Order: sequence, then C-alpha cells, then structure tokens
Amino acid sequence: MALMITDDCINCDVCEPECPNDAIYMGPEIYEIDPNKCTECVGHFDEPQCQQVCPVACIPFNPAWRESKDELHAKYERLQATKAA
Repeated sequence: MALMITDDCINCDVCEPECPNDAIYMGPEIYEIDPNKCTECVGHFDEPQCQQVCPVACIPFNPAWRESKDELHAKYERLQATKAA
C-alpha cells in the first residue's frame, strides 16, 4: 500500500528530500505522493522515512493502494531498474 499526505500537511518541506524514490512532490496546495513510485521505503529502509520525519503525522497509508510487501519490493526493483537505465 502506498502512502498519502492529508490536508493536515503544513508544507514544512521535510518529507520530500527523505523519499528515496522521488515519489513526493509539491502539489497545487500541499505535498503529494505518487503511488506509482511509493514503496513505503521497502528496499531502502525498515520504516517509511517520510512518516518518521513528519512533524504533524499527516502521512497515513493510502487505502486505495493496497500492496503486499512482495508487490512493494517488485515495484522497488522496477524503479531501480529504471534509474539504472
């Protein structure tokens, strides 16, 4: 399951640089997460880094993107292969 950023976001800018997959970007009003790039940091870290640094805890799991750890790891592998190409 990918993560999402809620309307509680205060645009503090700490989550974006922590994302190893470049899945976090500035949307029209608040930061957003591209679920096609979010692996919940699987393959990089034990915990989602954006959740760890968020001062207002506005980054829950996105219920619209249910993925198993195996699916997240496969996404991680695809993203890494794309970066290497």
